[in-house]
Amino acid sequence: MRNAGLGGWPARRAQMSPGRTAFVFEDRSLSYAEVHERTTRLASRLREAGVRAGDRVAYLGPNHVAFAETMFAAHVLGAIFVPLNFRLAAPEIAYMLADSGAAVLVYAPECAAVVREIPGPPGPHTVVALESPAEGERHYETWLSQGDPTPIDVAVTLDDVALILYTSGTTGRPKGAMLTHANLAWNCFHMLIGVDVAGTEVTLISAPLFHVAALNQTLLPTFLKGGTSVIMPFWDVDRCYDLIEKHRVTWMFGVTAMFAAFARSPRWPHADLSSLRTLMSGGAAIPVALIRAYQERGLVFCQGYGMTETAPGATFLEAGESVRKVGSAGVPVFFADVRVVRPDLTPVAPGEPGEVLVRGPNVTPGYWRNPEASAAALTEDGWFRSGDIATLDDEGHLHIVDRVKDMYISGGENVYPAEVESVLFEHPAVAEAAVVGVPDERWGEVGRAFVVPRPGAAVTPGELRGFLRPRLAKYKIPVYVDVVGALPKTGSGKIRKPDLRRRPLPAAPEE
Repeated sequence: MRNAGLGGWPARRAQMSPGRTAFVFEDRSLSYAEVHERTTRLASRLREAGVRAGDRVAYLGPNHVAFAETMFAAHVLGAIFVPLNFRLAAPEIAYMLADSGAAVLVYAPECAAVVREIPGPPGPHTVVALESPAEGERHYETWLSQGDPTPIDVAVTLDDVALILYTSGTTGRPKGAMLTHANLAWNCFHMLIGVDVAGTEVTLISAPLFHVAALNQTLLPTFLKGGTSVIMPFWDVDRCYDLIEKHRVTWMFGVTAMFAAFARSPRWPHADLSSLRTLMSGGAAIPVALIRAYQERGLVFCQGYGMTETAPGATFLEAGESVRKVGSAGVPVFFADVRVVRPDLTPVAPGEPGEVLVRGPNVTPGYWRNPEASAAALTEDGWFRSGDIATLDDEGHLHIVDRVKDMYISGGENVYPAEVESVLFEHPAVAEAAVVGVPDERWGEVGRAFVVPRPGAAVTPGELRGFLRPRLAKYKIPVYVDVVGALPKTGSGKIRKPDLRRRPLPAAPEE
């Protein structure tokens, strides 16, 4: 087989374990043999549509087996898969499609309204709908079923780009982080080492697959080992309990908001969770009190640190250390190196805060069509600059402290204030705007915007939120909006965001 990338995985798994269940989605199960055949048929259809090595194939929608099939089919041809965040607004999706130059878009019915708002050419020339295609679109299941099942073997190397994952940009425009087949494979190896993934694993895919964590920390390692991925379209606490009990789930990944809601359920004290071997978190630090609640229930809680650009694992806290080092993000993954440095790039002393740098075979080669951003993020000797602040203890365990960047995480979603501020500035009554993340019991953090109106203009918080709704994803819209006379600034004119974060929150958001 000439395909050394992920496109070869369905064929290899079908040869090794054809009858094992690869995916469970709603009431449907697919074996590895079926996944291989369906992926091959879909790849033949993509090839007929003109897709070749290096072309981009995008997917827009909630978790679905079609996500994995589209990804593997693209990789069979050596094409690049572009998973899109279905929570984004139409202008945001349109930008990513244009920037990536996607030739094909596969989308779910939940995203039909957004797809209808996307301008025509030069968008994707082939649009495939999972259900109810519009005129000129293909119907996914019909299109796939009529594809050719003859195996396809395109030469693909591990250094070829496999994914473009868009991360919200600190300058207001998203950047497409490129991940190679090698990046993804090495991250899977790290998971096999850190979690002891078994061929009998039953993994609950409950976080969005357009995020690299759900995709590459759970689904791909499970597929590599020949386990079963139980795919949830959307996060739902009761459904999660039902699936764990029905399928005897052994492994699941989540973020703070998900695990907190799970533990608050009235089913928590009595549910049968005996099948669970490993719970894994990432995206933001899980509060120690929440981790201890799971430990008291007899559940093993592993935590890691990483980012899209590191595919994503950079450090990991293995199960054996999860009690003694509770709250730590662990130590560097096996084949990567992590440093914590001062501004001059010299190593910090234990307990001294510094910026986290990562180097290894899981680190991105850069950003899609953005050499300036790539050069700024990567040092000459290959260290990725995370922009995150951490300390190392005397045993080398990482403890995340803060972020150099102003990014905050709301319900597991990264929010970059500069992006929100740039849209606020489009409002004709806004002279200045600053957005910060503030604590929230449900989501971990939410946005708070401080807006200075133009002289003689008046604007209300409700009006500003209404202005943002059609332009940004819901989770990016600030919960709190303060209309103020001025913003605190340094002598050089920079806004003092720490001062804004310290201001007391109003009792309830004002409309």
